[in-house]
Amino acid sequence: MLSSPWIAALVALFFWWFATGAILMAVRRADREGAKARLWAVLWNLPFLLLGGFGFLDTLGNTSVAGVYVGFLSALALWGWIELAFLTGVITGPVRQPLKAGVREWERFIRAWGTIAYHEMLLAFTLLAMIVASLGAENQFGMWTFAVLFAARVSAKLNLFLGVRKINVEFLPEHLNHLPSHFRIARMNWLFPISITGLSFAVACFLERIWAVETQADIVGFALLSALTALALLEHWFMVLPLPDEKLWRWMLAERTVPNQAIKTSEDAR
Repeated sequence: MLSSPWIAALVALFFWWFATGAILMAVRRADREGAKARLWAVLWNLPFLLLGGFGFLDTLGNTSVAGVYVGFLSALALWGWIELAFLTGVITGPVRQPLKAGVREWERFIRAWGTIAYHEMLLAFTLLAMIVASLGAENQFGMWTFAVLFAARVSAKLNLFLGVRKINVEFLPEHLNHLPSHFRIARMNWLFPISITGLSFAVACFLERIWAVETQADIVGFALLSALTALALLEHWFMVLPLPDEKLWRWMLAERTVPNQAIKTSEDAR
């Protein structure tokens, strides 16, 4: 049953939804209990980082369907731990203050980068290490899973910086309340069509591979990548369409106040 590309797509959808909800729940709980709880949340979840790294390395030569699934889930475990470290405020960046009004565009970019610098460098280093480890490997689906997540994240963050129509800050923890001041509300920006086109092209390429490859493991692997990339594409559309995507996880979380730092509009930047 797990050899079906349709089941693989459902697996990707479920773990995208479940992992996001689990991380938000852990962050929300730690947010209520203070800084020490946030640090302990990251430390208690270190096994996911270790298991992710071990699982990724162990499956590089495993070309079975099980090996593809384990490589995919290992990449998600690595990504999830790093995201947890960011949302808890343990690994973010040197800038932790809201953006002041009247800042020039180049300085605004530098300050925005400073809010996430350490986290982004850790993600980039992890991806680079996975690429090096995967050179010549028979099973590279773990590396491609992380690469898709990384590319989609960079694209999403740049679009938030340049300006999109809808920005959901409901799930941001209190210690990251300064982040929305670096976002911008705008009808459209020059990068968004490029992001949508690039992600759509990637989905098409992965779907084409499903029909072109011969082994069942490859079919499952490209089905997982197709579904994950399609979800990244959907998340980008959520930034411009008036859809209540936050309801996917809101019912799982305790109530909290929305961050009170203002989000810049296109008019504010002028």
